[in-house]
Amino acid sequence: MVKVAGVKFKSAGKVYFFDPGELELKAGDNVIVESARGLEFGMLAYDPKYVEDSEIVAPLKPVIRIADENDVSRHEENLKKKEKALSVCQEKIEKHGLDMKLVDVEYTFDNSKIVFYFTSDGRVDFRELVKDLASVFRTRIELRQIGVRDETKMMGGIGCCGRDLCCHSWMPDFNMVSIKMAKTQNLSLNPIKISGICGRLMCCLQFENDVYAELKIGMPEVGERITTPDGQAVVLESNILLNKIKTRLVVEEKTDDKPEKLSPDYYFYKKEDIKRADKKRPAAQASQPQQENGRGRKDRRHKRRRGEGRPEEAGGNMSEQELEQLLGDEE
Repeated sequence: MVKVAGVKFKSAGKVYFFDPGELELKAGDNVIVESARGLEFGMLAYDPKYVEDSEIVAPLKPVIRIADENDVSRHEENLKKKEKALSVCQEKIEKHGLDMKLVDVEYTFDNSKIVFYFTSDGRVDFRELVKDLASVFRTRIELRQIGVRDETKMMGGIGCCGRDLCCHSWMPDFNMVSIKMAKTQNLSLNPIKISGICGRLMCCLQFENDVYAELKIGMPEVGERITTPDGQAVVLESNILLNKIKTRLVVEEKTDDKPEKLSPDYYFYKKEDIKRADKKRPAAQASQPQQENGRGRKDRRHKRRRGEGRPEEAGGNMSEQELEQLLGDEE
């Protein structure tokens, strides 16, 4: 077991482990730590605790000291210098005619390095830009390309729920989100309704997925034939949250001469009241679309970033494969 101090550098940032040494630390303390980028100003996410050796990457960098008033003032000055740095960098980007979007900038606590974050459709040759910035700021310059999810996390915004974006306000890291989660929750497979402002699947699809998956156990699919206390029936709708199955009873079975006849009235049951057919469903025989090569996927991703090829105008649902190509994370 190793004693660690969990430090984060942003309010909704990832927590990193440091060696607290002999310092008396508590949650909420501002601290100065030694990181790979130099000295950094951070905040203790929780009281120091012991973790398994397998959870850390040795050797741990140390917590130098608890931040004093001078340290806090210096950190605030670094934050104020961001606006000027962004303005200068944007001017240099336009001067060199680079196809990149500047997102944010960070000063290390000791000003030994300035990190500029940007997004771009492809690779960018920014060597001349780095030289120009280094001549202006007289310090080490790092340009780091990020994805659209990271851009949204940095910039923030308001989600469709009317609240601050989860990734910006409290989520320390991104979790895996898939189209399957939207299907489990019976959501419309419409990219407008299940994508966030970053253009990817909404992170909140993952929050309640485990509950939906558990409640869905034993629930029949739409169109499935089930046995009810009143006889055979065809499922028209399954409400997972209310445990309510909407059906129509089979009045007459299908024959060579006559189609199947269903009751005009609807009948409602719970999953405990019905019995599903005890047989495996036949495997899907439909041919799968050919897998795109790397170039095809890359072209789709570039179109997605530029806002092209999106079906907002149609406003209809899409197939699972199309949604994965449109909203899925980059490889």
